[in-house]
Amino acid sequence: MKRTIVLTALVIAVATQTLFGTACSKEEATQQAEAPNAPSSQPQAAEQAGETATDEPEWKTMKQQAKAAKIDGMADEALEELFTEHPRAKDLYAKAYGWAAFDNLKLAVGVSGGGGNGVAVNKQTGERTYMKMGTGGVGLGLGANTYQIVFLFQDETTFSNFVTKGWQADAGATAAAGESAAEVKTDFVNGLAIYQMTEKGLMLNADIAGTKYWKHKKLND
Repeated sequence: MKRTIVLTALVIAVATQTLFGTACSKEEATQQAEAPNAPSSQPQAAEQAGETATDEPEWKTMKQQAKAAKIDGMADEALEELFTEHPRAKDLYAKAYGWAAFDNLKLAVGVSGGGGNGVAVNKQTGERTYMKMGTGGVGLGLGANTYQIVFLFQDETTFSNFVTKGWQADAGATAAAGESAAEVKTDFVNGLAIYQMTEKGLMLNADIAGTKYWKHKKLND
């Protein structure tokens, strides 16, 4: 009798285990079948990362274009102001191969340095080359924190050297303007005519010695 009860219990236990195992297998199979249809966060994260990587260069390009447009606006305004205040400059502009304009913000008055940006324009092709400028020392724009400098280039060689090699004003370089200096700027000197303007107008014999000009790498890419 006891043997019969033991055998019966074993049969029930085996059957229960078989049924439980079958149910678990069906549940696991169902989960595996549904798993591929479940949304995955990894592809979305990868897609967002790809969009960010793609947008970054575009954003940098937009920022560069905005800077270039701002420099263009400054240069065009400076040239128009020059023509308004110094009409004789139009005659040199008509004969010039190209021109350039720069805007500089001095860090202090007196012994100081400053920097700015500008653009050189080839009148023959309309091509614009964006450039930077740096200054240091005394005498440059004393009493004026901001100013613009306009260059007129007599020939292709002078213009090309300025753009490709850069330029540094030597100790005797001046930007002469104003009524008493009007005669000075009726012709080019060493292939250049240079004018400096502040909020008060054209400056008379402003010392621009020590000023360097060179190509802006980022804006010309």
